[in-house]
Amino acid sequence: MASSKGWSTRPLKDCAVWYSGGTPNKSTPRYWGGTIPWISAKSITGFFIADSEDRVTDEGARNGTRLMPTNTILFIVRGMSLKSEFRMGITTRPVTFNQDLKALVAVEDVVPAFLAYAIKARTDEILGLVGEAGHGTGVLPTDRIQSLEIPIPPLPEQRAIAHILGSLDDKIELNRRMNETLEAMARALFKSWFVDFDPVRAKAEGRQPSGMDAETAKLFPSEFEDSGLGEVPKGWTCSPLGDWASALSGGTPSKSNPSLWGGDLPWVSPKVMTSMHADEADDFVTASAVGNGTRIAPLGSTLVMVRGMGLHQEVRVSQARREVTFNQDVKALVPKAIEASLLLFALLNGQEELLGRVESSGHGTGKLPSEILLGHRITLPPISRQKPLAQTFDALNDRIGAARQEARTLAKTRDTLLPQLLSGELDISTIECFAGAVA
Repeated sequence: MASSKGWSTRPLKDCAVWYSGGTPNKSTPRYWGGTIPWISAKSITGFFIADSEDRVTDEGARNGTRLMPTNTILFIVRGMSLKSEFRMGITTRPVTFNQDLKALVAVEDVVPAFLAYAIKARTDEILGLVGEAGHGTGVLPTDRIQSLEIPIPPLPEQRAIAHILGSLDDKIELNRRMNETLEAMARALFKSWFVDFDPVRAKAEGRQPSGMDAETAKLFPSEFEDSGLGEVPKGWTCSPLGDWASALSGGTPSKSNPSLWGGDLPWVSPKVMTSMHADEADDFVTASAVGNGTRIAPLGSTLVMVRGMGLHQEVRVSQARREVTFNQDVKALVPKAIEASLLLFALLNGQEELLGRVESSGHGTGKLPSEILLGHRITLPPISRQKPLAQTFDALNDRIGAARQEARTLAKTRDTLLPQLLSGELDISTIECFAGAVA
């Protein structure tokens, strides 16, 4: 990336001190279950890296891995995801990391966040360096990425560029955390109302249900009845998912037919179902592909991962926030006698139960048979009573969708500014006020 300002350049190798990670012995319990995040590819979901499902103890951090300070740059150098995306970011707290990542600590005259963005700006070029180690695993040779030339402006300009781009990523991260909170609220509320039946129990005991107004409380019965499978609120039905929704199967249009690809219909596979909203995709198909290898999942349907290598760890569930198409590893559940938002949260609530019923289909691939998915039981009131109860979940769902859309807009702005700032094409002083407005 040439600089229009005459900035000096430096090989990435000389911009930072490089470190390799590792994995503490899994058979040593005292190494695991601590408070220190152990970062792997799945932990890198955004630019800022702060946490992981896996954590090590102080002793674990000293045995088999490496503890890195705040403002360490981490990026993936080995993994299946590396064939299609370059995951990287910067730490906001001390972390450890595994052998599939490299860690960079910027040298004294390089601002860590600036260096992180300078690396991110070379994503396409870096992906072009990726080789293959077999079985679909991508490998990024260290010597090749180390040879990349990085522009090094004066420190004040490095800080200004990092601040401008960081303001956008700060807002993106804030939206992500807010959505996590909203989703947790909606999940907890669904469980309280439709699994634990807390409002019904309260009324049965002569108490006013907590957390709701009198009009909402009226929508819940005040007694239970036997359903044959246990007690349910009077007038409600405990039925298999197949009674509430219709299931559609997807597929893959012929890759050799260019008229089926490159349209404006998202084609969803499990790898992009990383949130409760299926509103993003890596691949798009044309209208001609519908009925020629794939089909439409209508707006409001819920997509469920039913096959894949990751299915033994997680049954992914997402709602179609627009019309999408989908592949053969996904089922689309179209509401029949259930409000769309209640269908979504019923499946989100049932993820653990469904995970326990995933079967193996060989080579590490899991499958969730249709009879198991459609046999999953849900207890709900009649459709006439669902709509007013669903309004609360609709509102939370819409807030989550709006925040995701704003984050996408901010990310697009950041990605547009990134190469222009790193090349010196944009005058920093003209957009610093913009960064202040975002923050």
